[in-house]
Amino acid sequence: MNNYETIFIVDPDLDEEKTNAVVDKFKALIESAGTIDAVDVWGKRRLAYEINKKQEGYYVLINFSSKGDFPAELDRNYRISEDIIRSIIIRK
Repeated sequence: MNNYETIFIVDPDLDEEKTNAVVDKFKALIESAGTIDAVDVWGKRRLAYEINKKQEGYYVLINFSSKGDFPAELDRNYRISEDIIRSIIIRK
């Protein structure tokens, strides 16, 4: 098992209920393939630069452990989700 850190930015135009549903969806996906060590919700923050004509985003940081092939699957899910405007996964 490897340790990873992921940060993803949720579309700020979603209401609170939908934003929480997106966060829960990705938490469940990570838990299905590994263990979550910490979840830190940074909330709505201003972006350093405009992404998809949006100046804010809802930031979520998750530290987790999983097998080496899972981050590619997680990244694929980030890319096909229309609610995620940016994401990154880093091996610790």
